Amino acid sequence: MSLIIEIIGWIGSVLIVGSYFFNIQGKLDAKDIRYILANLIGGICFIINTYAHNAYPSVAVNIVWVIIALAAIFRKK
Repeated sequence: MSLIIEIIGWIGSVLIVGSYFFNIQGKLDAKDIRYILANLIGGICFIINTYAHNAYPSVAVNIVWVIIALAAIFRKK
C-alpha cells in the first residue's frame, strides 16, 4: 500500500509541475481545460499522499487547490 501512495504522490507532482511548466512556456493556457484538470487531478493525488503521511497542512493546501480547480471548471460551463 505504501508504494501505491508514493506513486500517487509522484503522479500528482508530475501533473502539477508539468502543467505549470507548459503554462510558463506558453504552450498551455491557464484557462485551458487540460491545465485545470491536471491541477485538479494532481491536487487530489497530493491530498491522498499527504493525508497518508499525516501532513495535514499540505492536505489543507491541496483541498483549496482542488476547490480552485473545480470553481474554474464550473465557471467554464
